[in-house]
Amino acid sequence: MHKLLRVDMSKRTVAYEDLPKRYSQMGGRWLTSRIVADEVPPTCHALGPENVAVIAPGIVTGTPAPTSSRISVGAKSPLTGTIKESNSGAALSPKLARLGIRAVIIEGQAKPGEFSLLRISKDGASLSPAAPWTGMGLYEAFPALFDAHGGVQRVGIMAIGTAGEMRMASAGVAFNDLSGRPSRYAGRGGLGAVLGSKGLKFVVVDDTDAPKREIRNKDLFASGRAKLAHALATHAITKPKGALNAYGTAVLINIINEAGALPSHNFREGRFAGAAKIAGEAIFEGNKSRLGKEL
Repeated sequence: MHKLLRVDMSKRTVAYEDLPKRYSQMGGRWLTSRIVADEVPPTCHALGPENVAVIAPGIVTGTPAPTSSRISVGAKSPLTGTIKESNSGAALSPKLARLGIRAVIIEGQAKPGEFSLLRISKDGASLSPAAPWTGMGLYEAFPALFDAHGGVQRVGIMAIGTAGEMRMASAGVAFNDLSGRPSRYAGRGGLGAVLGSKGLKFVVVDDTDAPKREIRNKDLFASGRAKLAHALATHAITKPKGALNAYGTAVLINIINEAGALPSHNFREGRFAGAAKIAGEAIFEGNKSRLGKEL
């Protein structure tokens, strides 16, 4: 049974709700943006109590579907003043999905300087003070958090850093990678500042003993999964030694620049004369020259 988890930071309460029928086919950015549109007054301050932050895994997250371990974070953005979604690959995402949680909705606002940790497991959800790790860099905080909550294999962590605590408008939202490092980021739109304004510092998800995701039509799913896996393994961009594997996300710099869609000079222009110098290909060659090998 899929459900929503609503967290009120003003009242310091957590409550599960049945997933409304209108959201039944939604996940990821579709769901985060829909909830923000439904619940946030358009004229509210992005860092005020009327804004909400929404965290949602994808519709097939928690299954063996390729590239499905994505997590979306949505809210009214302090940078754009509009609905914003940012996403990341994250170990936390399939854990949240396996617990049957379609979205976590964070509303209200804690007292200034008060930060909390939200822990979610099959036994429920609870808020506790994040004081031991407030003001601490995430690369220092994460090892201690994993030690306190059962280890990298057991839990996934979402966090804001000190920039988010200070509500800096460009602050992102960090997630751990498979090695436990806070290296995966939902970096767009200043959504870390929104979570900072709410007073939510960490989300820890423990899916121990959670059931597997139910697949209603296993044959159809297996067929679609095989087609997608084959496409990813053979396409020039995603195949082994392909563009993304070799050059990372920054391979898109030259492509977007040629399309005239690379934001430049505070979005006044769509092309940047120095794009080739900061693109993935240039970073690759610089690393190879400096290290004497490919990374």
